[in-house]
Amino acid sequence: MGKPDDTELVRRCRTGDTRAFETLLTRYQKPVYNAAYRMLSNTDDARDVTQTVFLTAYEKLDTFNPTFRFFSWIYRIAINESVDCLHRRSRSEHLAREPETENDGPDDVTEHEISRRRIQSALMTIKPDYRSVIVLRHFLECNYAEIGSILDIPEKTVKSRLYSGRQMLKEALQDRLHA
Repeated sequence: MGKPDDTELVRRCRTGDTRAFETLLTRYQKPVYNAAYRMLSNTDDARDVTQTVFLTAYEKLDTFNPTFRFFSWIYRIAINESVDCLHRRSRSEHLAREPETENDGPDDVTEHEISRRRIQSALMTIKPDYRSVIVLRHFLECNYAEIGSILDIPEKTVKSRLYSGRQMLKEALQDRLHA
């Protein structure tokens, strides 16, 4: 017997099967954390948002419409929680802070890690509406329809925000290279 699909797991959760929810948590914890981290650039905030997302999902499981995909529903909660977290932060503190780094010395940091940090730092300068589309498309590999469903916006808006967001990201990266 194969792994149960999300719809079956949600159905079982609604009947009180806590193990079914544990399976959903295991299945989506890492992708939700990654989405939150890409939106927030802070491991503690990303962990908090991830925890809140799953608490919210558990409490509101009866509102999930099984005609839609569960991952779209949970990612939407994750993006909304991340945006709420951003609003709670001081804007000046948020933009002035560089992404978190480990305590490695300069010799320990690889070129890949330097590039990743530059991209994350540039990503944090983009407004959340554009950042969320970029994160969903390029880091979570969602297609336009999925992004539209997650963010509750038309596909044309997804494409427009993605184009604009890429331009903003490109400019931010160029600014960092010339700084």
